Amino acid sequence: MTARTGAPLLEVRELVKHFPIRSGILGRRRGHLRAVDGVSFEVRRGESVALVGESGCGKSTTARLILGLLKPTAGRVTFDGQNTDELDRAGLMGFRRRAQIIFQDPYGSLNPRMTVGGMLREALRVHGLARGRGAEQRIGELLEAVGLHSDDAGRYPHEFSGGQRQRIGIARALAVEPEFVVADEPVSALDVSVQAQVLNLLADLRERFRLTYLFITHDLSVVRHIADRVAVMYLGRVVELADCESLFANPLHPYTQALLSAVPAVDARGWPERIALSGELGNPADPPPGCPFHPRCPHPAKDERCRSELPELEGGAACHHGS
Repeated sequence: MTARTGAPLLEVRELVKHFPIRSGILGRRRGHLRAVDGVSFEVRRGESVALVGESGCGKSTTARLILGLLKPTAGRVTFDGQNTDELDRAGLMGFRRRAQIIFQDPYGSLNPRMTVGGMLREALRVHGLARGRGAEQRIGELLEAVGLHSDDAGRYPHEFSGGQRQRIGIARALAVEPEFVVADEPVSALDVSVQAQVLNLLADLRERFRLTYLFITHDLSVVRHIADRVAVMYLGRVVELADCESLFANPLHPYTQALLSAVPAVDARGWPERIALSGELGNPADPPPGCPFHPRCPHPAKDERCRSELPELEGGAACHHGS
C-alpha cells in the first residue's frame, strides 16, 4: 500500500492521560498511572496508520482519547482542523458521526437484547440518516457490504459466530457513513482462520468507502496487510514512526527490532535472529528515568545518557543511539 499525501485528517500533539491512583478508606491520591505520556502523530486523509506495541503500552487509551471517550490530561487532538476538545454539543455530534470505532470484543460490544437490525436502526435514527423503509434498505446494504445477508437483521448477536459478530460491529461503525475509523484490535479475539477474512474485508471497505484508519494491534504480523505507516508505542510514548516497508526492512529502535524478531515466519531464511528482552513492560505508575526502554534495552551502546535523558522522536526513532 502507498501512503496518502495531503493535509492530515487527524493530528495528535503531546497527548497525555494520567489516571489517579487512590488508596485507603478516604481514597487519597497517592500517585498517577501514566497511561499515555506525550504521544504525537498524524493520520492523513485516506491513510491507514497502525499503532502497535505490547499490551498495556497505552494504545487503546490513545484511541479513546482521540475519539473523546476519555478526556486528556494534556495535549491536543485536531480533527480536520478543529480541536476536538473545543467542540460544542452540535460539533461533537458531527465529529462522532465522522469518527467511529470497531471494538476488540465482537460479543461484549454488541447489545445482546437487540437484534442486528435494531442496533443499526438506532445508529441511523440518532444521527437522522434514515427512517422507515429507507432505514430497512440501508440496513440490508450494510449487512451485504460486510459479507452477511439482509435476512440476518432479525437475528441476535448470540446466533452468530465470532467472525460474524465482528462483521456486525464493522457494519455498525459504517452505518453513520464515517470518514475515520479506529479499529481497536479488531481481529485479536478471532480464530486465525477468520482473521485474514476480516483483514481483507477492512482493506476492501477502506477502498470502497474511502476510509481513513487508525489500526491498533499488538500483532505485527497483521500490520503489513493493512497499514501505510506504523507508530510503535512503549510505556505510553511513541518510540518509532515510519512507513510500513521501511519499518520492516530497517527498524531503528531496539524495541521495534525485538518486536519484529518475534514475528513468526514461514521461511526463516533472511529473517532477523530472535532478540529476547529481559524483564517486563515498565510500570506506568513509576516509569524509569531517561529512556523508558533502557532497563530492557539490549543495545550495546546503552550508557548513562539512556538512563537519565528522555530521547526525542527524531529521524524516525526515539533513541539516543539509533540502530
